[in-house]
Amino acid sequence: MRQSIRARVGASAAVVLAGIAVVSGCGRDEQESPPAPPVDGQSLAAAVGGDAVAAHMEALERIATDNGGNRAAGTAGYDASVDYVVDRLQEAGFEVSTPEFDVDRFIAGPVELRAGDRQFTVSTLEYSPATPPEGITARTLALPDDGSPGCEATDYDGLDAGGAIVVVRRGVCPFSEKERVAADRGAVALVVFNNEEGALAGGTLGEDSDPRIPAVSVPGSEGPAAAAAPELSLKLEAVTEATTSRNVIAQTTTGSTENVVLVGAHLDSVEKGPGINDNGSGSAAVLETALRLGSAPNVTNAVRFAWWGAEELGLVGSERYAEGLDGGEREDIALYLNFDMLGSRNAGYFTLDGDDSDHEGAGPGPQGSDAIERTLGGFLAWRGIVADGTDFDGRSDYGPFIEMGIPSGGVDSGADDRKSDEQALKWGGTAGETFDPGYHSPEDTLANVDRAALAQNAAAVAFGVGTYANSIEGPDGVPARADRAQAREGAGQ
Repeated sequence: MRQSIRARVGASAAVVLAGIAVVSGCGRDEQESPPAPPVDGQSLAAAVGGDAVAAHMEALERIATDNGGNRAAGTAGYDASVDYVVDRLQEAGFEVSTPEFDVDRFIAGPVELRAGDRQFTVSTLEYSPATPPEGITARTLALPDDGSPGCEATDYDGLDAGGAIVVVRRGVCPFSEKERVAADRGAVALVVFNNEEGALAGGTLGEDSDPRIPAVSVPGSEGPAAAAAPELSLKLEAVTEATTSRNVIAQTTTGSTENVVLVGAHLDSVEKGPGINDNGSGSAAVLETALRLGSAPNVTNAVRFAWWGAEELGLVGSERYAEGLDGGEREDIALYLNFDMLGSRNAGYFTLDGDDSDHEGAGPGPQGSDAIERTLGGFLAWRGIVADGTDFDGRSDYGPFIEMGIPSGGVDSGADDRKSDEQALKWGGTAGETFDPGYHSPEDTLANVDRAALAQNAAAVAFGVGTYANSIEGPDGVPARADRAQAREGAGQ
């Protein structure tokens, strides 16, 4: 891998971007420019600079500042973010569409969880129903931790959940599944405590889950006390209102449309902050890659860039897009590259674990995901960075695409998990601290972005795009269109 990449280092980024200039001379007619050389992953990576990516992030932060401190779906801040991306793409010659979709926007009000005189640190899970105005007071039912707590009806065997407030540890299954099972067993509310000492940063029941009982989270350090309380009192205000949001889609006019390289990042933030690492960083890196690549590059495969709306509300934009693809359009997508959080302050370096070599959580991705992991991990390794794998847990916009069998991959710098001692030795930073201490908070600003990690990961974005725009074949390639169709047919997709 190292030799094959180094052999391409000498290719000029300027040549990739602009081709060879028109030649003219005294007494001679102007000559036509020869075609630009094929796009090369290494040269495109060299063209995408960290400072240029940070400039886009700075613009997104200004937008948040001017619009109530966030860029959440359904707000003026998000609409201004869409306008910014669209304007930059159109200036570069792209034809851009902004398909609209319906989404439910969740607005959380005050929340309080008590056990007698003790008041807990509590956050409302997104899309939770409200309690009655007077709140709910009920006996506590603490579920035992069987490895997948609260995920199956059998977790309640021998337990009476009727009329109880269920307390359960975070882990394994989505919060929506815990809520559904608890409601089915007669619980009146759900309290999820984090599987780490700190608070759970964010957390959603999902737009389409149709939750029936109020659901909240508490820090891991407070979970045992909540579970041990004989009785809990919960009061929360919340409302869900219908609104609309938009995706942004732009595609090169060159390259095969039967082997489309789809590249995406979510553009929205949470309502609690400006979302500059999550996910202004991924959005900015994908945007700068698109601008450096250009709208009509010399590529073998077409590249389709996407900025998803309402990811923070449950991957809504990417799900709506995926649901709208017909069978042929699905077969046309050779692979999907997803980039979410590239400059966490206490940065790690992660690639989606396409081959499940870590044997953690979900299994391997669709056929070809292992090759994408090797491509992106190999690039970082060439730069002296040994990346760890991260589970295909569906927490970002690759989820809808792996469900339909599209090979996927990506890099990220970590979110609310804590950096281990081994990782701190390998990458630097602070062991025991979360990768992004500003995650889902007002502190998610450009000042709290690790610029070195941002530059490395942005280069990996461009390398992946340039590599697969040139070819999907080879040992680190993905299945050709005919093979994709056959594989998905066999899998019943």
